[in-house]
Amino acid sequence: MDAQPYQTPPRSWAPALNQKRVRFWRWARERIRLKYHNLIEVEVHGLENLRRCVDAKQGVLITPNHSCHADPTVLYWVADQLKMPLYFMAAWQIFSKANWFRLMFLRHHGCFSVDRDGTDITALRRSVDILRREPYPLVIFPEGEIYHLNKRVTPFHDGPAAIARSAAKGADRPIACVPCGIRYEYTENPMEELLALMDELEEQILWRPKRSLILRKRIYQFAEAILGLKETEYLGHTQSGTLPERIKALAEFILSRLEDAYGINNRAASLPERVKACRRHAIQLTEDGTRSEVEQDAAKVDLDDLFIVTQLFSYPGTYASKKPTIEDMAEVLDKFEEDVLRRETATVRGARRAVISFGEPIPVDAGKGKAGTHELTERLEHEVQTLLDNLEMN
Repeated sequence: MDAQPYQTPPRSWAPALNQKRVRFWRWARERIRLKYHNLIEVEVHGLENLRRCVDAKQGVLITPNHSCHADPTVLYWVADQLKMPLYFMAAWQIFSKANWFRLMFLRHHGCFSVDRDGTDITALRRSVDILRREPYPLVIFPEGEIYHLNKRVTPFHDGPAAIARSAAKGADRPIACVPCGIRYEYTENPMEELLALMDELEEQILWRPKRSLILRKRIYQFAEAILGLKETEYLGHTQSGTLPERIKALAEFILSRLEDAYGINNRAASLPERVKACRRHAIQLTEDGTRSEVEQDAAKVDLDDLFIVTQLFSYPGTYASKKPTIEDMAEVLDKFEEDVLRRETATVRGARRAVISFGEPIPVDAGKGKAGTHELTERLEHEVQTLLDNLEMN
């Protein structure tokens, strides 16, 4: 996963969207799609569901899964077919790390920043205003992080549903959420490149490459070795049980320890929400000028531990329980490349195609209070997973 700076954002970034700029940048989007994401084809299903909402001049919130860095490119390919731009809510760290050119490019495409670990009133108001008044849809990825999971969603955050329901309270037009599922598959076999990466990973932990084993078994053994190192670091010993059980137990041990230290009782929430609550507390400690340097440094270590929990959460650990596809193995190796080799983003190792599907629009009801927000979140998560399950890949 991408390691991000966790702190109070230095500023917010607003969108600078208009259709002329979006039309001008189409050549750049094509270059990014082909050169950087190696996406040679995009197949769209259910486009009429999105078009119906746009033609009816509704406020539209698109809620896709977020399995890789190519997702915004795929969505803008769809936007080009509809001849309309999109707004995107994106983590402030993306803007903070961008040079002036990329910053201009992002803002011209309707991107604006959000502090995912705080209560970002500016981003909230901007999102609500877009849904109430703007003619173009807003895209928010409810998973928040990129987990490199091509077939399943991780728990959705309540934020997007809360934004949609806030917009519906004072809107002069209907607000609708449109679930969206995106999956990828290789159109050429990347096995040679994946095997080379596996060699590099094994060498990174001082192993001789195990070329006599099939890739699936190499991945499983490597995952056990890396997990064993982390277990020894945090627990002082390796655990027994299956790989998924061990991953879950280690993540729970680290997270529970931090929740106890911070006095946070949030065990009923999803793991990403629990991480977010602890991270918010740790960020406050690192920036509290009344705290000693030792206390601030300890909070920074806690932030590193929370990142480890998020990394663990992204690994299903089921590499040997079924016959994996080439995409299954590639997404695990993508994670290893980022987490073990410390590369900013995983390398695309072959030409791919994307299949994107839009589900039936969900009218947003402003009533029911917090229960209504959670209900909408659960429905969106279910609908996106259903779309992914129903996508037929070649």
